[in-house]
Amino acid sequence: MTNLNVAPKEPLETIDLQKPEFYINRELSLLEFNKRVLAQAKDENVPLLERLNYLCISCSNLDEFYEVRVAGVIQMAAIDPKATGQDGLNPNEQLELIAANAHELVDEQYRVLNDVLIPKLKHENIKFIRRNDWTEAQHQWLQTYFNDQLLPILSPVGLDSAHPFPRILNKSLNFIISLTGKDAFGRNSGRAILQAPRSLPRIIQFPAEETQSGPTDFVFLSSIIHAFVGELFNGMTVKGCYQFRVTRNSDFFVDDDAIDDLLLAVQGELAMRNYGDEVRLEIDAMCPDETVSFLLDRFEMTRDRLFLVDGPVNLNRLQEIIVLVNRPDLTFAPFKPVVPPQLARNKDIFAAIKRHDILLHHPFESFSPVVEFLRQAAVAPDVLAIKQTLYRTGADSPIVSALIKAARAGKEVTVVIELRARFDEKDNISLAAKLQEAAVHVVYGVVGYKTHAKMCLVLKREGKELCNYVHLGTGNYHPKTALLYTDYGLFSCDKELGEDVRRVFAQLTSLGKVSKLNKLLQSPFTLHRGIIEKIDREIRHAQEGKIAKIIIKVNAVVEEQTIQALYRASQAGVKIKLIVRGICCLRPGIPGVSENIEVRSIIGRFLEHARVYAFANDGNWEVYASSGDLMNRNMFQRVEACFPIESKRLHNRILHDLDTYLSDNSQSWLLQSDGSYKHLQRKGKEALIQAQTVLLQELQNQP
Repeated sequence: MTNLNVAPKEPLETIDLQKPEFYINRELSLLEFNKRVLAQAKDENVPLLERLNYLCISCSNLDEFYEVRVAGVIQMAAIDPKATGQDGLNPNEQLELIAANAHELVDEQYRVLNDVLIPKLKHENIKFIRRNDWTEAQHQWLQTYFNDQLLPILSPVGLDSAHPFPRILNKSLNFIISLTGKDAFGRNSGRAILQAPRSLPRIIQFPAEETQSGPTDFVFLSSIIHAFVGELFNGMTVKGCYQFRVTRNSDFFVDDDAIDDLLLAVQGELAMRNYGDEVRLEIDAMCPDETVSFLLDRFEMTRDRLFLVDGPVNLNRLQEIIVLVNRPDLTFAPFKPVVPPQLARNKDIFAAIKRHDILLHHPFESFSPVVEFLRQAAVAPDVLAIKQTLYRTGADSPIVSALIKAARAGKEVTVVIELRARFDEKDNISLAAKLQEAAVHVVYGVVGYKTHAKMCLVLKREGKELCNYVHLGTGNYHPKTALLYTDYGLFSCDKELGEDVRRVFAQLTSLGKVSKLNKLLQSPFTLHRGIIEKIDREIRHAQEGKIAKIIIKVNAVVEEQTIQALYRASQAGVKIKLIVRGICCLRPGIPGVSENIEVRSIIGRFLEHARVYAFANDGNWEVYASSGDLMNRNMFQRVEACFPIESKRLHNRILHDLDTYLSDNSQSWLLQSDGSYKHLQRKGKEALIQAQTVLLQELQNQP
C-alpha cells in the first residue's frame, strides 16, 4: 500500500482523487465496525449482561455480513474475477482479506466468551454447567428432559444411498455423528446428521428444587444432545458428536423488468432464502479433521470459509440469558423517554404543530407523539386523508392499528409498503394483507427502487383551507426500535414542505413525474446533486475566506463522487467533521487530500441511526435531516427524503447535539489513515463526556 504519510509531490489541483489508495474497502470497514461493537463486550464500564448482549450483536452482525456482503463478493468472483471497486481490490483479493479479518474477529469473540464473560457471569452466580460437572441429580433430570422433550421430535438421518445428506437450513443447529455397529437392517453407514428444530430452546435452566442447582444454573441444548445422543441409535455406538452450522446467501434477486406481480415474486424468493448457496461453515473445534473435510466437501467450501469454534456455534442465542436471569443490576439503568413539553401541555397535537415545528430526538424523547398523531388523525372528523410510508414497523404496531381505524372511519388512507426491506419481507407481506382487508390503499412503491423515505402526511380541513400536516423522520415507524436507535423526527405544517410531501406520495402511487420540489431533497433525483452543490458552496466560501465547515452524521460513507467532493473541500481548507457509525470508505488524514477531515464513530447504549447534513454557509447554517446515507443505493436506487430543519431554534438544537457527539471522549472511535480505529480516552483530569448520556440527561431535565 502507498505510504499515506508522505505528502504527494504533484500540485494539489492535479492529484487524481480516484487513486485506489485513497479509499478504504467497504467490507473491511464493516468488519472494523463489528470490532468496535465487540469492544463493548470487553469494556469494564458496561454492565455485565449488556456486555454479553454486545457479544451476541457482534455475532449477529457477522451472520448478516456473510449472508449478504460476502455472498455478493463470492458471486462477483465467479462472474467477473478481475472487477475492481474504488479501492482497487478484485473479488478474490477481498475474500482473502475478509477471511483473515473475520477469523481474527471470531477467535476474539470466543476468547471474550470463554475467558472473560463466562467467568464473570459465574462470579455473579450465573453459571453454564458443563457435562463433566453435572451432579447426579442434574444428570437424572436432564435424562428425563431428553427422553420426554427432545427424543420424540428429533429425527436423525443415517447417511447411505437411500438417505442422502439432508438439506441444511440457513444458520440452523446441526450435529454430525460418527457411528460404529449395524442398525436393525444391518446397515453401517458410519455417519448420521441430526438437525435441531428451531422451536427448541438453545439454553435450558435447571429447576433449582428438583436438581439442587443454583437459582441461575443453565445448560446448553447442544450439551444435552451430546450427552444422550446414543439414545437415538439403539444397538450402535456413538464415537463422536459435533455441532455445526451453515450460513447461506440470504440476499435475493427480483428481476424488476421480468415480473408482473412484485408480491408473488418476493414470496417466491422468500421460500428459497433458507437454501441459498453456502458461504460459511462453523464447526465444533473438537471435530476430527476427517469429518471436517467431509463437511467441507459436502458443502463445496474451501477452508478460508471454515470456522472452528470453541463453544456454541451460534452465540446469538445467548441473548436469552438476559431475560431468563432477571438481573436489572447487571443491565443498563432503565429510563422513560420524555414527551416534549409543548406536546405534554397540549392534548391537541395538531394545535401544537400549528403553533410551531416540533423536533423529536429518539430514544431520549418518546415515539408516542408519532402514534398519537395518527390516532388523533384517525378519529378527527375534519381529517380527510392520511398517506404513510412503511419500511419496517414491527408486528402488531400501533401505527398500523391507527391506519386501519382511520380507514374504517371512512378516511382516505394510502400506505406505501416496501416489500423488499431486507429480512422484514415476510412481515411486510402480512402487513400489506392486513391493511388491504381494512380497505387501505396499499402500493408497493416503485419497481426498481426501494421506498426508504420516512414520511407521513395528514390532510386536514380547517375552515375553507386544506392543511398539510407532516411527520418526516430519519428512522422507521417502529415503536420498539425507537427505544434502541437514535433518530430525529420532525412535525410541521409548513405549506411548502407539506406540498412537497404530497407530491412525492403522488409520484409513488401514480407513477407520474414530480414538478420541482420546494424544500425536500429527494433521491434518486435531487439528493445526490443537492449534497454535492452544498459541499461545492463550502469550497467557494473557503476560497473567499468566509466561514466554511461541514458536519455530517450518517451510518455509512461509501458513494465515490461525494467522497471526492469532500476531498476537494478538504483541499480548499473546509473543516469537515464526519460522525459515521459503520462503514466509511473515505480515508482521512492523507496529506494534501484529506488533512482537514476527521471521522469518528460513536458506539454506545443506543444504535446511532440519525442522518444529519449541516453546512456552515458562511455562518448561516443549513441543517438537513435525512432517511438516506452517503451510499450509492441511497442516492441512486432508493426513494429517500432529506428535509430542512428551518426553525433556528431547532437547527441550533441539532448543532448542539452534533457538538456533543464531537466532544465525546468515552464512546468515540477515531478513524485512522490505515483504516483502523483508535478509541478516544479522556486525558488527565478532563471531564468524562458520553454523548448519549449527556443528551439523555438534557432531554430528561428539559423544562
